[in-house]
Amino acid sequence: MNIHEYQAKSILKQFGVAVPEGVVIENPEKALEAAKAIQEKTGVDTWAVKAQIHAGGRGKGGGVKIAKSFEDVKKYASDIIGMQLITHQTGPEGKKVNKVLIEQSIYYPGESKIQEFYMSVLLNRGTGRSIIMYSTEGGMDIETVAEKTPHLIFKEEIDPRVGIQAYQARKVAFNLGLSGKAFKEMVKFVIALYTAYEKSDASLFEINPVFKTSDDRIFAADAKVNIDDNALYRHADYEAMRDISEEDPAELEAGKYNLNFIKLDGNVGCMVNGAGLAMATMDIIKLAGGDPANFLDVGGSANAQTVEAGFRIILQDPNVKAILINIFGGIVRCDRVAQGVVDAYKTIGTINVPVIVRLQGTNAEEGKKLIDESGLKVYSAITLQEAADLVKKLV
Repeated sequence: MNIHEYQAKSILKQFGVAVPEGVVIENPEKALEAAKAIQEKTGVDTWAVKAQIHAGGRGKGGGVKIAKSFEDVKKYASDIIGMQLITHQTGPEGKKVNKVLIEQSIYYPGESKIQEFYMSVLLNRGTGRSIIMYSTEGGMDIETVAEKTPHLIFKEEIDPRVGIQAYQARKVAFNLGLSGKAFKEMVKFVIALYTAYEKSDASLFEINPVFKTSDDRIFAADAKVNIDDNALYRHADYEAMRDISEEDPAELEAGKYNLNFIKLDGNVGCMVNGAGLAMATMDIIKLAGGDPANFLDVGGSANAQTVEAGFRIILQDPNVKAILINIFGGIVRCDRVAQGVVDAYKTIGTINVPVIVRLQGTNAEEGKKLIDESGLKVYSAITLQEAADLVKKLV
């Protein structure tokens, strides 16, 4: 589950990670009040006004502004709230901004002494351990840093049996070239950040940039956090942070039917049972010259109703030019899937894209008979290669 920057910073603050003082607002009329409250707490006379959406690159898209007066704060809040913010992560359609975070600017006098670093904590699935990945090149896309200057990316692997050790935090601070007060502050920052990651059951904590001020204080200037969905039952307060307005409507609808659905950018809709078979099916589509439009695993408890729901969700995507249903009957029976397809046809009416059906396993013959006798125009396949050939022919 993704959360907003201001929510991520509230979690960081709970674990002792230093973050700028900030107030989130949804109404531009509250901007002046928020700026004054921050000034009273910190004494600053400069503020950052930051769009809150689930996407990176907000600054490049015009969603982050530095305000040097109360008038600027109100103007920028009015400009950003309600705008359709387009970044490299939103796609060309962009995302509507419903709220902004107004926070103290940490770019105070002595700019020649400031530094920006990159830091993230995530799981290394190859070793089964979490790693701290960090770089002196903060403020940049880490992908760009990896491509152009890979030697500037460092990694520190953490043994889950003992957790992060002080010497590891000191190693991070040393590799970032820090000394004196900044070194000590970074050591505390790293330990607190890893603790926040571990205790919150997160799958990712990304701070870009980690900011060193001119007086050697260390702040999380930005924060991207992803919470493991499987651990949300332990964190009711985090689950309450979910913002469904930021999520894909099709994925939300799929969740109502316990369907594992992820929307993609391709042209061939997929309905499969089992994640492994789904991945193989997507590979087959790519090899045949198509592009998967979604990942949809109906799971082992699928019935006619859930299959019908999945079918309707796939057809909501205007980019879909064909649908490939690939079911290996084990726990889920092929005749249930077939009945769902037939019911979907009857409910939806005219379907203008070709449907390829491959049923193998439990009750495959019964399923094929249901479809054959329904009068539907579908294309039948026995092997994966036959399904691939049909995709190549029809798309």
